Amino acid sequence: MSAPAMPAAVPAVPAHFQTFLAFDFGLKRTGVAVGNRMLRSSTPQATIKAEGDARFALVAERIKEWQPDALVVGVPYHPDGASHDNTRRAQRFARQLQGRFGLTVYEVDERYSTTEALASGARDADAASACIILEQFLRNLP
Repeated sequence: MSAPAMPAAVPAVPAHFQTFLAFDFGLKRTGVAVGNRMLRSSTPQATIKAEGDARFALVAERIKEWQPDALVVGVPYHPDGASHDNTRRAQRFARQLQGRFGLTVYEVDERYSTTEALASGARDADAASACIILEQFLRNLP
């Protein structure tokens, strides 16, 4: 399994100023984090506790607030790299984000992000997982 190739820069914004909004998709809760390329770090945001259109309305509010240059979605896989139902759900969520908001969406393998968040004592494991996902993405940018 390989992640999509990452461009050197998202168009129209100097690379070091790029801002990203990341999501740890779940059926009932979606963790959110924001970060930027210059600092290569992220900050947890309030977890979205909604489904369907209500979830997308709250995502739209976050996009309006942060004006990200691109979005990042964590995609879960089994330890051996095999996909499962939640893999397909997260990929569908990523496609819906791209279709609804017209932003580039990157998918990141998020295996063990929730385990890592819980092990670190995070009060909001979903938001902490979104931070882990985003920081992994940022570390892999050129």
